[in-house]
Amino acid sequence: MSSRAAERVIERAVCVYCASSRIAHPEYRAAARRLGEILAQQGVGIVYGGGASGSMGALADGALSAGGRVIGILPRFMADLEWGHKGLTDLQLVEDLRTRKHMMLTLSQAAIALPGGSGTLEELLEAITLKRLGLYLNPILLVNTRSFFTPLLDLLARAIEERFMDPRHLAMWQVVASPEEVPAALASAPAWSADARSFAAV
Repeated sequence: MSSRAAERVIERAVCVYCASSRIAHPEYRAAARRLGEILAQQGVGIVYGGGASGSMGALADGALSAGGRVIGILPRFMADLEWGHKGLTDLQLVEDLRTRKHMMLTLSQAAIALPGGSGTLEELLEAITLKRLGLYLNPILLVNTRSFFTPLLDLLARAIEERFMDPRHLAMWQVVASPEEVPAALASAPAWSADARSFAAV
């Protein structure tokens, strides 16, 4: 399936950033699976990194078990390493991580971050940066399982306190403690517009 066809198929979808670690605390994988189930039950498709292990696999398995639609975006080198999930609605192979990140955002109407390592954090912070610049206008949601994101949230608050960011930037993301809170948080996320460019630089 081409990216254009995938865009037609997933009319209501979210991008989910999450980890592939098999040895992180099992609560992370349980939360990922529950999120997949909840999104599927809400009729919301998932666009994610295409992996089969860790929270990535749990997310996809949860959604698929509830009849959900899941599109994976996987770099070819990861496919060569057989990291891809074999049961997805669609698995699209791309040339590099940059293309993967772009497609995950453009094929969806929100970004959700689950706990993860450097790759997950890099994807999340890129989405926040694009939103700050008025280039990405959709909701960004952090699922704070085991208070994982609390240090990052403290750091972002410190960046505002030290005037590297504007206080209005606090509205760029929302935080929930559990997957069950995700649908309401997405529905109530404050509007964001390209006018954010007027205060992108402080």
